[in-house]
Amino acid sequence: QAQLVESGGGLVQPGGSLKLSCAASRFSFSRARMTWYRRAPGKEREFVANISSDGGWTTYADSVKGRFTISRDNTKNMVYLQMNSLNPEDTAVYYCAATALQVWGQGTQVTVSS
Repeated sequence: QAQLVESGGGLVQPGGSLKLSCAASRFSFSRARMTWYRRAPGKEREFVANISSDGGWTTYADSVKGRFTISRDNTKNMVYLQMNSLNPEDTAVYYCAATALQVWGQGTQVTVSS
């Protein structure tokens, strides 16, 4: 089965940084546009960032633009989310997904203390 496994979450202070990783396996990762989503407790899932299959373009939610950077390494089947200037509103479970292929990870918790 296609699989995505997120890692790198944890507890950080406001203003801090964290880098999330997502390891892909068992599907054609290099052909897949990858997306980061997040879900805060009691809230709807929210789009965070997109990256094209070759990394040629990226898009971001307005709420994270300028603070987060999505990247990928197709030789390693990895996608990353560098998160800087974190604030408590960024607290959520973060998921990576090959959305068009309906492949999702289990998520990794990011908690930004106030």
